[in-house]
Amino acid sequence: MFYHRLGHLPRKRHVQFRQANGQLYAEELVGTQGFSGVSALVYHLHPPTIVKERGTPYSVAPEIAIEKNLQALSFQGFDLPAIDNYLDSRKTLFVNNDLHIGLAAPREGTKDYFVKNADADEVLFVHKGSGTLKTMFGQIPFEYGDYLIIPRGTVYQLEFKDKDNRLLYIESFSPVRTPERYRNRYGQLLEHSPFCERDFKLPENLETHDEKGDFRIFIKKQGMMYPYHYGTHPFDVVGWDGYLYPYGFSIFDFEPITGRIHMPPPIHQQFEADGFVTCSFVPRLYDYHPEAIPAPYHHSNIDSDEILYYVDGDFMSRNNIKKGQLTLHPAGIPHGPHPGAIERSIGKTATEELAVMIDPFRPLMITKTALKLNVEDYYKSWIIN
Repeated sequence: MFYHRLGHLPRKRHVQFRQANGQLYAEELVGTQGFSGVSALVYHLHPPTIVKERGTPYSVAPEIAIEKNLQALSFQGFDLPAIDNYLDSRKTLFVNNDLHIGLAAPREGTKDYFVKNADADEVLFVHKGSGTLKTMFGQIPFEYGDYLIIPRGTVYQLEFKDKDNRLLYIESFSPVRTPERYRNRYGQLLEHSPFCERDFKLPENLETHDEKGDFRIFIKKQGMMYPYHYGTHPFDVVGWDGYLYPYGFSIFDFEPITGRIHMPPPIHQQFEADGFVTCSFVPRLYDYHPEAIPAPYHHSNIDSDEILYYVDGDFMSRNNIKKGQLTLHPAGIPHGPHPGAIERSIGKTATEELAVMIDPFRPLMITKTALKLNVEDYYKSWIIN
């Protein structure tokens, strides 16, 4: 990301910065990858270290059903039952050492507690619902189609406007960033990038909570959840600046790259990390060569699995796909358009499809929860009758 600041700050880093009562503000450096990654300097009313009590840790590690897979699979994501509690609603479907992918259908936000992922950056894609992401960096309103990027270590709350909410989430064990090829050596997004700095939803409305009491923060680390009770409100920040902070991005602000003949999936790339990339498939004009075939060609995933999450519209390369459905095409075997899709695409001028693609570079394991949503015999759906 790029430099941003909110609130009140001293003129220099690491100098005396006092409150009206004469006490020093508590300065905290929040950073990743030691002192070599991006960071933010945050100024608290109270030290962020006042732990009153630590609850009993409990496991939230996903249960693996299929460790090694070489079969095309599909899953009906909207069959996942809605659950009141946000944390309980999060169900991990696919895992490897680089990322976890899951779905959530929470009826309620986190009004009475806070959440912190100490292991992973979180990417939340909002398929249904709207509300506000609250953090010590400020607030980010969100709605249908928004990605929310929450850096590891960020304490947050989610506030939903109603009870019908559906989220796709990614937990990335390396920092999530915009694609390097879209940025110059100074970090600025280039002219050929499908989005620019103006498109990002940055934290706003910094609220400073000067409150003492009992504040529950559920901290996730190494497959365990650690309930902590802090003595002061975690959003007691008066100001901050830096490059590390949560932000939002609407999939509707992704500007598709098109060509005369079919373009490969990397043109749809949205984010990247050390072990995977994500792509946004959005409404766009089709290829305009007079003999173009708009449907994608068959291809073999030799080095990466492919997860497609279908959001809305008519995904032209697939038959009988529903909103919220996921497909997993594993590395090692070819896949491509369903029967009839190639011929159907010829002569079409545009598509209204909306989908999120995740390409992990290492094989995914499949959880027991995922199998409850499994579409039987999906791998046979390419049989030509």
